Amino acid sequence: MSLARLHLYDTTLRDGQQTQGVDFSGDDKRKIALALDALGLDYVEGGWPGANPTDSEFFTNAPTLSRATFTAFGMTKRAGRSAANDEVLAEVVNAATPAVCLVGKTHDFHVETALGITLEENLANISDSITHLVSLGREALFDAEHFFDGYKANPAYALRCLDAAHEAGARWVVLCDTNGGTLPGEIAEITAAVTARIPGDHVGIHTHNDTETAVAGALAAVEAGARQIQGTLNGLGERCGNANLVSLIPTLLLKEPWKSRYMTGISAGKLPSLTGLSRMLDELLNRAPDRHAPYVGAAAFAHKAGLHASAIVKDPTTYEHVPPEAVGNERIVPMSNQAGRSNLLRQLREAGIEAQADDPRLAALLREVKEKEDQGFSYDSAEASFQLLARDALGLRKRFFEVERFRVTVERRRNAVGDLVTVSEAVVVVNVDGERFISASESLDPAGNDRGPVNALSKALRKDLGKYDSAIADMRLTDFKVRILSSGTEAVTRVLLESRDGQGRRWTTVGVSPNIVDASFQALIDAVDYKLHRDAA
Repeated sequence: MSLARLHLYDTTLRDGQQTQGVDFSGDDKRKIALALDALGLDYVEGGWPGANPTDSEFFTNAPTLSRATFTAFGMTKRAGRSAANDEVLAEVVNAATPAVCLVGKTHDFHVETALGITLEENLANISDSITHLVSLGREALFDAEHFFDGYKANPAYALRCLDAAHEAGARWVVLCDTNGGTLPGEIAEITAAVTARIPGDHVGIHTHNDTETAVAGALAAVEAGARQIQGTLNGLGERCGNANLVSLIPTLLLKEPWKSRYMTGISAGKLPSLTGLSRMLDELLNRAPDRHAPYVGAAAFAHKAGLHASAIVKDPTTYEHVPPEAVGNERIVPMSNQAGRSNLLRQLREAGIEAQADDPRLAALLREVKEKEDQGFSYDSAEASFQLLARDALGLRKRFFEVERFRVTVERRRNAVGDLVTVSEAVVVVNVDGERFISASESLDPAGNDRGPVNALSKALRKDLGKYDSAIADMRLTDFKVRILSSGTEAVTRVLLESRDGQGRRWTTVGVSPNIVDASFQALIDAVDYKLHRDAA
């Protein structure tokens, strides 16, 4: 039996940005888009061109996707003007993406009350807008806003809205549960009515999680015939979020009856990257990952001793619905050092560090990792610092340099033109093979803009490392994230630094301290040290 093809549409960069507290930069959007493309998503929606400066810049400097169809989002034309002369629609069209998704009203109440137009005018807006896109050679998608509520209020009109888009040439008509209030049973029933009218391979589903059933609702729609699923990474989205693709994807690939009846564009070989992708998004947003998230959470495959202790020791898979490694996660058995040791060996192998399973130093390393993570270090997010820690424990770490001391001062003053500015100055003293080097730097860039104390420290540390100067000349800091791990006057701060070199290689280091400058400097030292170790190797 041939498998039905499901198309996965990611809207993290638009719907996800509606999440309270989420504000993607253009660079964040590019990183996420490329990661989604590498995973194998069919569509990556970039946002709404013209809606805000970030989205406009992102589409101007759009990433080149190798597989996914890059899509712009907008709305159908307004009444009283043609599709070709609607300036809002024109901004979306001018983004020149291969596909365009337009949202339009399908609930009669919203048409007449919110838009203030007639039902027939709304149908014309939908039809004319889709016709315009198709005439320009674009793949057109129609997001049927409030479709399920509209169908329940006036099924004949809601279906006419879908007909208008489909007959005008829309590749997909997407049924949107905009307020997240429709339960899976209703979604299945209504989707079945739609796919009896419009072929299922032209029907998509877009669910919100206000009743904690967005994933179940999306699966119900697929069972009823829909063949496109829209969702976001980690379930980001307005209010309670959207359907979580991080949960949907492994369910479709690993669970019955889905894996026997459907196929996606994501290969099984890509699935182990899912946990890393989920955590990458959280790091970009400077959020703590949900430890209990299905499939990818740190506790998703954690087996705590207790009633099932003996069974866990004999066979932890008794309590696992899929193998953790299938999604790039790992099994944790807190009562057993063996589980921790096997995970540690795997991480060492991936880092290119050879160690034997019976090496007694591994137990000490494992203890140190756990102790440091209790203090706030996060080695899942800072692979370079982990490798240095492991090399130290195994006697493989070289001592290229030693920092004897550092000092940072911050001064607020008037500059030459009388503007009030804040300037940081840093002094770092290092010892290289018995020779002391004292370097100073300030936080101003060539244009006179203040870049902060960490920038001053970074420049001072890398200013003079003696014989290692050429080895770090191409090194740059590309990202800096701070997270407060505890509140109050004794708050502990974690700093994550991302660095890169002239060959495009990137690595992340971590520092933890009650003092944000000290935490930053720990991460800076590790960043330079890792670069020297890798180049030496």
